[in-house]
Amino acid sequence: MKKLLTIISLLISVLSSKAQDDLLNMLPDNKTPEPVSGTFKATRIINGQSVETVAGHHLDYRVSHRFGAINLGSYQLYGLDQGYIYMGFEYGITDNLMVGFGRSSEQKMLNLFTKARILKQKTEGGTPVSISLMAEGYADMFRYPAEDNRTELSKYSYMVQALIARKFNEKLSLQLMPTFLYRNRNNANGESNGVFAMGIAGRYKMTKRTALVGEYYYVLPNQIDKKYKNSLSVGFDIETGGHVFSLHFTNSTGMVTKQFLAETVDTWADGGVHFGFNLGRSFGLGKKYKGQYKVPQ
Repeated sequence: MKKLLTIISLLISVLSSKAQDDLLNMLPDNKTPEPVSGTFKATRIINGQSVETVAGHHLDYRVSHRFGAINLGSYQLYGLDQGYIYMGFEYGITDNLMVGFGRSSEQKMLNLFTKARILKQKTEGGTPVSISLMAEGYADMFRYPAEDNRTELSKYSYMVQALIARKFNEKLSLQLMPTFLYRNRNNANGESNGVFAMGIAGRYKMTKRTALVGEYYYVLPNQIDKKYKNSLSVGFDIETGGHVFSLHFTNSTGMVTKQFLAETVDTWADGGVHFGFNLGRSFGLGKKYKGQYKVPQ
């Protein structure tokens, strides 16, 4: 009898424990959604912008370089004898709002822009994507010959863009970039002043500090001269302490949106590919800085 009571007690205990587990499983998950960080490693992917913004009270100094096309042959050392450079500064007013400006040797182009993150992806069934909005202005400072008949206003162009990104897991991130560019002067051949395009980009994390990246911009038909091509770029990111170093290949020499979106003339098919790199260095400024470089993890 004593053994029977012991067995019954054990059965009751097991059944009670299982019932409690079932009831707990039926309760709603009260985990608080957390912001997702490190969708991309820097504010730029290759040529185009990423959804990321510079951390508040940080100044990011950026240098980008593109060599000549590989199909120039051995006399030009497969493009390495030529070079185009972009230098710029980006400042985080807050963690979600930044401004920047820069200068490109291509067309002696000046650019001024602002980017704001309006939505941030969260975990545990929270917000599914991150969204940043960007506005940029360009000034073409190249001295054209008098017979070109360019007005002062014709040197200016403007761009607005939405950056919509999702980090699917610790390795894979994707981004869409619907873009509208307005140029005050048509280049020629019946081109539109306004240019609509859609970009897509991705990042695949290989190790803690390295990742493969790529981006492609598709310009809607009948807006630009047929001699211009869609921009395609692939690269490799390396994060080393205070630096984010990107090595890549692209068919675009221009390093601001106006140039690579609507003025890319080379193609991958005929070897019109340019080797290049981006280098970013961040400096903390102001009272909030604690001596650490804030790179998305």
